[in-house]
Amino acid sequence: MPPVRLYRCRTPTNWLCPCGRVSRELIRHGIDHEEVRLARGRAARAPVDELTGQTRVPVLLVGDEAIADSKRIVEHLRWRAANRPGP
Repeated sequence: MPPVRLYRCRTPTNWLCPCGRVSRELIRHGIDHEEVRLARGRAARAPVDELTGQTRVPVLLVGDEAIADSKRIVEHLRWRAANRPGP
């Protein structure tokens, strides 16, 4: 799998926001990933704006593909897990 990076909010727990939902799903599937926690504001979220044209998080970067919106990200991760080649 290509490198995975999750751009997320600064909420310190994985239970209070959509970003945490994505983080839990990544952990559930055993996907190694880097988390980048971003403060609010356009300047702080410039990397997300460059990738998606908007400043909302979460955004999952898989290789060169950026996926925005927690529901779409979770669907993508579950699809990947279902279509993973067996051992």
